[in-house]
Amino acid sequence: MWVQDITSTLWQTPDFASQALSHQVQRQQQLVLRFSDYNREQQVQLTQFCHQLDGVVQASPAQLTVLLSQAAGRQMLKNWSLVFQHQAPVQIQLNQIMKQYDVYWQAGDHRFNLTEKPLIYGIMNITPDSFFDGGQYKTMDDVLNHVGDMLDAGADVIEVNGQTTRPGFTEVTPEVELERTLPYIKAIKKRFPQAVLAIDTYKYPVMQAVVKEGISIINDVNAFTDDPRKLKLMADSRVGLLTMHSSREEEYVDLTGSMKQFFEQNIADLTSAGIDIERIALDQGIGYSKVAHGEQDYVMMRNIDEFNYLQRPMMVAISRKGYLGLLLGLKKEDRLPMTLVTEAAMMLKGGRIIRVHDVAETQQMVTLLGRIENGYWVAR
Repeated sequence: MWVQDITSTLWQTPDFASQALSHQVQRQQQLVLRFSDYNREQQVQLTQFCHQLDGVVQASPAQLTVLLSQAAGRQMLKNWSLVFQHQAPVQIQLNQIMKQYDVYWQAGDHRFNLTEKPLIYGIMNITPDSFFDGGQYKTMDDVLNHVGDMLDAGADVIEVNGQTTRPGFTEVTPEVELERTLPYIKAIKKRFPQAVLAIDTYKYPVMQAVVKEGISIINDVNAFTDDPRKLKLMADSRVGLLTMHSSREEEYVDLTGSMKQFFEQNIADLTSAGIDIERIALDQGIGYSKVAHGEQDYVMMRNIDEFNYLQRPMMVAISRKGYLGLLLGLKKEDRLPMTLVTEAAMMLKGGRIIRVHDVAETQQMVTLLGRIENGYWVAR
């Protein structure tokens, strides 16, 4: 038996049905496999196997073509030897095929496989004016205790923030931002040496200082291209980049199309500067539209799957944001349930980095949705 991945060939057929199918396959993270060189008994077994994985199957004595979700493809690989005990070469081929769809994020010394499980990204605000928890953690003990709680609850990353970028924020100097963050970065590293640390900053002097301190991830709302010094600094480092789209300064006619152009150009700019694409993750910039918490935020929540074709991890950054106040009248302390609903909807469409204030509840959501996504019944 033989298997090949023919997903990319869909683009080569110019008719509307093929183009529409190809677009849907990319958005919904599916793939098309073609099997050949089998006998009648194997055809029956293979057809049944594909149906157990909820595949769309077209079979003949010569070949079998199946449309599967990528999650189903990984289940096919996992269970192949149980169904076909003497077809190890096909299992090797399947393994090579599925590796093409793995999405990794390299962040310093850490390489996250975000295909297997979304990354939980805990927020540690050391600011007096952040929209949800500004001024809540005032002492070193407060901060370290909260970081410890987030790590115990399952946070994969801790992001230290010393400058809010909420709508209408007041900018602080790089010196003030470093006074707020650097002592805590050092203390967290000392207390929790295995913790993966990030920082949310758009200022070059802050980036320069935290890179020297060994930070693993930098989250820049200005997408790293507003200052050429940033590109050189990033190229010479190993940090992971979270690059954000923002439309606070302009209004779009075609929001999704304009965002695609932005990310394609931004990725090209970063990689042209010598930054490996595996180090790049994306953030749509929900809450950073010209009209804060307006219609564009809901478009971004819905259209996150439009960027799956880029094969880069996309952040879900909506934790307790103001849209839940405007739409549902919820106070910030009452927004967790609807935050989780929004995160779940976006995760199911491809969001792989979940930036949150509430780690324990997010871990439960990620575990449950992951189990559901992989809920295929393959009879032994």
